[in-house]
Amino acid sequence: MSSATTTTTSVTPRRALFADPGYQAFAILRIAFTVAPILFGLDKFANLLVDWPNYLAPWINDIVPGSAQAAMYAVGVIEIVAGIAVALAPRFGAWLVAGWLAGIIVNLLTIPDYYDIALRDFGLLLAAVALARLAERYHGKREH
Repeated sequence: MSSATTTTTSVTPRRALFADPGYQAFAILRIAFTVAPILFGLDKFANLLVDWPNYLAPWINDIVPGSAQAAMYAVGVIEIVAGIAVALAPRFGAWLVAGWLAGIIVNLLTIPDYYDIALRDFGLLLAAVALARLAERYHGKREH
């Protein structure tokens, strides 16, 4: 009987947490900012989605060693690490992704005709900040 009571009390808070719209938003954003950076990072090695070196501003290409594609390999590794950081430590990882997106926005604003993508990435930056704020509230409460 005591095990049934223990199970009921441990399940009830978990159900309440999953029913909380704020926690649902946290979970959705955490999944998105785990999966997207990892997939985009992996694609930096394959260029299946787009030709990623075209998104590197010429002034950045001039200061980084090697080719634009070599720079994209480094970018890919950073994005994969950022996605893993969100999965494991969303309070830190979300800020890492937000900072990374800020850098991407600066890069894109210095390339003509990429302003629409910079604006989209600004929206993603705001979502990453929202994830970081929600992680302050929900990550410690998450049951494993």
